[in-house]
Amino acid sequence: VTGAGKTTVGRALANALGWEFHDADELHSEESRRKMRCGIALDDVDRAPWLNAIRKLIQGMLTEGRSGVVACSALKQSYRDEIVVDPNLVKVVYLKGSKDVIAQRLRGRTGHFMNPDLLQSQIDTLEEPRDAIVVDILGAPEAIVREIRSRLGI
Repeated sequence: VTGAGKTTVGRALANALGWEFHDADELHSEESRRKMRCGIALDDVDRAPWLNAIRKLIQGMLTEGRSGVVACSALKQSYRDEIVVDPNLVKVVYLKGSKDVIAQRLRGRTGHFMNPDLLQSQIDTLEEPRDAIVVDILGAPEAIVREIRSRLGI
């Protein structure tokens, strides 16, 4: 969900591995960004073009033999099923944390289009992933990166 540390941890993981980093928030349409800024939750229709863009990004990296980290809030299993184009090559990492911890982080965040009031809607939508690497967000980003690398075996 928003505020879990996807961009911070994703960027740190990509840097540690020498891989590309992509923040899927950059793939949202301006209309979707406007909705989120105004505190309007996206629905599946809003998310469909975004998920398609993420899928194309991942497919392109795989086709070209590039390794990368893509940070995104793929909240439903159906979203993850869509973007994980090859489960043998694409792994999902779930940064898991309590609503209280995440809400506290969001109160201190500035400059992001996502309205913190949407946290509950994201929590309500979230379907915890199956077959994901689950990492608690309470650790420092460096510790979380070490845990992810260990769990990936890299």
